[in-house]
Amino acid sequence: MPNKDTLQRWFTREGNAYLFLGMYALLFITFIVVPVLVAFFLSFTFFDTIQLPTFTGLKNYIVLLTQDDVFMKYVLPNTIQFAVIVGPGGYVLSFFLAWVLAQLPKIPRTLFALILYSPSMTSGVAMAVVWKTLFSGDQNGYLNSFLLEWRLIQEPVQWLQSPQALMPIMLIVTLWSSMGIGFLAMLAGILEINPEMYEAGSLDGISTRLQEIFYITIPSMKPQMLFGAVMAIVSTFQAGAIGVTLSGANPTPQYAGQLIVNHIEDYGFLRYEMGYAAAVSVVLLFMVLFFTRLANKLFASDNEVNL
Repeated sequence: MPNKDTLQRWFTREGNAYLFLGMYALLFITFIVVPVLVAFFLSFTFFDTIQLPTFTGLKNYIVLLTQDDVFMKYVLPNTIQFAVIVGPGGYVLSFFLAWVLAQLPKIPRTLFALILYSPSMTSGVAMAVVWKTLFSGDQNGYLNSFLLEWRLIQEPVQWLQSPQALMPIMLIVTLWSSMGIGFLAMLAGILEINPEMYEAGSLDGISTRLQEIFYITIPSMKPQMLFGAVMAIVSTFQAGAIGVTLSGANPTPQYAGQLIVNHIEDYGFLRYEMGYAAAVSVVLLFMVLFFTRLANKLFASDNEVNL
């Protein structure tokens, strides 16, 4: 057995590191592992938050996939459409703007980076208030006022209550505020690339900026690209408040802006069917894990550990 002096030397040398790791592990277990395990357990039960959970087996999942018409007809297609457009769209836009800013001098680059990043620092509710003013359904709304002035419409349009207009507006608002931490990571990754690599590339026959991006920039910043992809996936699938805030209702008009997070809130906090809401959240978890693994396959280096 190690003596007291050996343990004291070990603690002096490595104890602080394990102490900090222990604090992180405690928080991770408390706020991540335990809630996920509880959600898995509740997904196999009927739980109305008043009585004790009653085990029902796979009933919640069977109902979700075979009997929940709202989920299959509206929520799942809306979520996939929203994720396909906002996820890759916001990701490509983040990389493009980061690359453009990297070409600027330091002071204007910092200024424009702050301008682009600032919408993501504002809460979704605050952003929605601004956009609700733009798309207000009365004649004082900026869009209606402009269209009425130019006689493109005869009467004000209820943009935020229109099933046809709500989802496009949600996409516009979300893309506008998608320049978050992933955007900053990409910008930092581009700035860290050694300029000599571009000089060497020009000697090897790379002559255009597009070739530089595909053959030098992206391969040189795969960790930042992976981080940005994961952040885009998580933020896209956890979105939900924007549609409810814009329309002022949950569910949204004719379920036009209803996403999977809204479905969870509907059953969990409005109907108090926590067991069913937990089953939906487990499905959401597996969707996020699937797309995260896909992003890892695309951008992780061969010598990196898969997520």
